[in-house]
Amino acid sequence: MKKFIEEFKQFAIGGNLIDMAVGVIVGGAFNAIVGSLVADVFTPLIGMIFGSEIDFSQLKIGQIAIGNFLNAVISFLLTALCLFSLIKAINKAKSAMTKPEEVKEEEPAEPSEEVKLLTEIAEQLKKLNK
Repeated sequence: MKKFIEEFKQFAIGGNLIDMAVGVIVGGAFNAIVGSLVADVFTPLIGMIFGSEIDFSQLKIGQIAIGNFLNAVISFLLTALCLFSLIKAINKAKSAMTKPEEVKEEEPAEPSEEVKLLTEIAEQLKKLNK
């Protein structure tokens, strides 16, 4: 039981859980930004292009409210695109900030006594075979 409690403490206090919690909180805030981007920027722009305000939420096929689904798909795609762009920029910045380590040429290690002995034996055999 003590091991279980220690493992749980490591999980609960460890970096992974905290990182995940921060990600969820930031994701929720980011979702609000993308929702506003779709509702307040892209929808009016699409409306200006097609000459009327477009609101997919009222779009229905029979009893099926397909419009809300379309709004959710558009929001998801924009969220994924924004996150992809953000992560790509972060990775690019990280790689620019980290300098590649200088490659040190290692000096060849001194051969072991066994290798030296085998080399001498091979040389002696070559002399005998000539």
